[in-house]
Amino acid sequence: MKPLSKRHSPPSPSRRTSARGAAPWACALALVLAAQSGVVVRPQSTQRVTDEDVARIRHIQVKQVEDLRSELGASNETLTRIPEGALRSRILEMRYPDLQRERVKFMLLRERNEQGVVPSDALPKAIEQLKTLRLQTSRDIARMPTALPAGGQRGITARLVVPFTAGLQPDHSGWESLGPRNVGGRVRSVVVDPQSPNNIWIGSVGGGVWRTRDGGATFTAVNDLMANLAISCMAMDPTNPKIIYAGTGEGFYGSDSIRGGGIYKTTDGENWDVLPKTVDASAGSKFQFINRLAISADGKALLAATREGVFRTEDGGTTWTPSLLTQTAYVAFHPTDKLKAIASGFNGDAYFSNDGGKTWTPASHVDAATGKTVTAWGAARVELTYARKKPSVVYASVDLNSGEIWQSSDGGATYVQKRAARRNDPTKPAEFLGGQGWYDNALWAGDDNEQLLVVGGINLWKSEDGGDTLTEISTWWNTASAHSDQHAIVADPGYGASNRRVFFGGDGGIFKTEDLPTVGNEPPDQDHVHGWVSLNASLPITQFYGGAGSTTSGVVVGGAQDNGSLRYVSSSGTQQWSEFFGGDGGASAVDPTDPNFVYGEYVFLNIHRNADGGATDDTQGDRYISGQFWNPQKLNSNGWKGDWDWKLPPYRIDDAMTNRALFIAPFVLDPNNPNRILAGGARLWRTNDAKTPNKGVEDPSGPSGPKWEVIKGTIDGNRLISAVAVAPGNPDLVWVGYEGGEVYKTDNGTSAAPSWLRVDQNGANKLPRRYCTRLTVDPTDPKIVYATFGGYSKGNVWKTTDGGATWNSVGGALPEAPAQALAVHPANHNFIYLGTEVGVFASEDGGAHWSPTNEGPTSCSVTDLFWMGNDLVAVTHGRGMFKINLAAGVH
Repeated sequence: MKPLSKRHSPPSPSRRTSARGAAPWACALALVLAAQSGVVVRPQSTQRVTDEDVARIRHIQVKQVEDLRSELGASNETLTRIPEGALRSRILEMRYPDLQRERVKFMLLRERNEQGVVPSDALPKAIEQLKTLRLQTSRDIARMPTALPAGGQRGITARLVVPFTAGLQPDHSGWESLGPRNVGGRVRSVVVDPQSPNNIWIGSVGGGVWRTRDGGATFTAVNDLMANLAISCMAMDPTNPKIIYAGTGEGFYGSDSIRGGGIYKTTDGENWDVLPKTVDASAGSKFQFINRLAISADGKALLAATREGVFRTEDGGTTWTPSLLTQTAYVAFHPTDKLKAIASGFNGDAYFSNDGGKTWTPASHVDAATGKTVTAWGAARVELTYARKKPSVVYASVDLNSGEIWQSSDGGATYVQKRAARRNDPTKPAEFLGGQGWYDNALWAGDDNEQLLVVGGINLWKSEDGGDTLTEISTWWNTASAHSDQHAIVADPGYGASNRRVFFGGDGGIFKTEDLPTVGNEPPDQDHVHGWVSLNASLPITQFYGGAGSTTSGVVVGGAQDNGSLRYVSSSGTQQWSEFFGGDGGASAVDPTDPNFVYGEYVFLNIHRNADGGATDDTQGDRYISGQFWNPQKLNSNGWKGDWDWKLPPYRIDDAMTNRALFIAPFVLDPNNPNRILAGGARLWRTNDAKTPNKGVEDPSGPSGPKWEVIKGTIDGNRLISAVAVAPGNPDLVWVGYEGGEVYKTDNGTSAAPSWLRVDQNGANKLPRRYCTRLTVDPTDPKIVYATFGGYSKGNVWKTTDGGATWNSVGGALPEAPAQALAVHPANHNFIYLGTEVGVFASEDGGAHWSPTNEGPTSCSVTDLFWMGNDLVAVTHGRGMFKINLAAGVH
């Protein structure tokens, strides 16, 4: 997961001040004076920077220095250079010690059924249902007459051509990508054609397989409508580069792990088919989370490392045999010997095989504390790699003590520990994995030098002595360097004396260097930007949670996983987005009367506001309106001033302060009054002065800002609010949904103490007891309300026409997958559009009938839908945003 703080453009030379050339005593004096004056003066590159130096320079505690270095996998020199806003944000994020797993819980909440589980065949079953619907539609079209009814009326025949698509087209035409084409998204796999190295495929987690034929200058999606787009790994047949396998589903227990559905195969690089035995009933859950694929040197054996172990096939995936029954993170074949292979897991375990992966033997090492030979390092993810130059050398990156490196000289059978120290200060460990080695842990050993090693956690580090010492080569906050969170390192197949090209996949997409030995080779007191090249210019794979837009300004904003709150100006003619708030973004809103006011959120309902349309980012942490602020007067334990603080009531949301809200919590601007925001945690909060300026401690009256009040208390079980809606035209009519499926409404929502009525159990048809994802009030008839639900279950769309007195399921014919967003056409309230985990569906009769197939731009998860005039914008979790104009044919 990317650190909360945002990436910055390279600082000007004047901001890279250092004390080069001064005597040691002068450097020390400069550090002290700098700390006292607030000017960052950095030590010369040959001088070791102590924890105390960093604490003085940055006005933070020594303990915070230790925690930051360990968590970020950063050197002390790096900590002296982090921009002030980024440092503040990172200190804030350290107050959320388990963010990644909180996001896991959030995603699972949206997927679980009434029994609180996700069935093992959930996604494959939904995919199969979608295929059946498509097949039935094709048969109907094949049976229809060739002529349309006289006069061009939409009769029965025309219905067979475009059944209930509400202006969307079965051929998926009309959709326009909005990007982003400069942000990227999570990439876990890269494969390069050895016969044509400019031919490259990357696997995007949530965005599918992409291909470039020009070395990364331009990428295109190979198939927008692949049944599942959560590509976690790929493997190319070493004997035939046209044969590529792609595994789906992340099994790294990541904060945003996406469930998969089998293994896909192509024989031409373009057309992909799922291997049936990885998705049928016999597969169960074995192929839902595939972490790695490996093909033997002779191309005959394929290994799949999954959460349920290693599975092996010798017939291209027709039959599979389990060969290692433990959760497996990594598997690889020896580069030239078809009988040798290595594998590793999540519990400090590593294995080797001498029979092509049919059987496995635990690797061993000597425990330093006991002197005994053991077969596990402890509870830790282990990543392995062969050194292609000398494959008897195998390296292990172990997620212990913020990163340990171990080396084997016998093909992975036994290991010895390397020092993994900082090259410029060998007395201290590099801590290269930081606190996220279970999530981002990448490893590569030199193809022409077995002592050349690159490891990646949040940043990238390089070793030239087999892991004894390491040097940072990237700077995650600088846009001219590689993005944070590393997942894949792949060299050009021709890597050698005249070809030093290496590709890097991570949470920010794909980057490359043309010269690995010199990339990021600046001195330790400078950002490491030399030689880094972003390849994200044509790669719209951002994972959004929510979005909003302004028809007045043409500004579109969205909250993205790992890439913050982003802004796009539709009139720009490009698909370049800018970040106006870092970390994880969530729900978003734009004031319809004054588009300068843009709202977003960080995790747990921490709402922030921009008053310039999102044109600038928050570098000082002063744009939260939830009550959190950077208090320059607050003393920390070192006696230095400056720390995060909370305003006193009524200027704060208590649920945000105590994290009593969903990881991505709902908030909405009242469509009748843009000064009013309703925000859901354990309670429902309201402000009627959303635009009131923030004031800090320097103001005589003290810190202030928008005032918040509770207008709905907690419910039994302390359920958290998951959906909020205000009726257009009636600000008193407010609806609230919960993570457990409870739904409430009030008819006096603007009063000081609204009265609430529970409506989910009314009538003969009860609403499902699953996560309520969205409540949508019909803009022309407030008695009509749609409620959508999560869970891989039947009946995820419900409708009331009498204000909640009775309910009817209107989604029974849809695939059994989470329904996440619903929008009503502004010009025809019978036309409704549904965003689901498997794409967009449409109805022309208020949900009575639905388009039989996904009519959206892709088959990836659609998390939000919103209108900009007659343009419907689809917000996806893996393919950025799309829009389509639906002005024609709606009356």
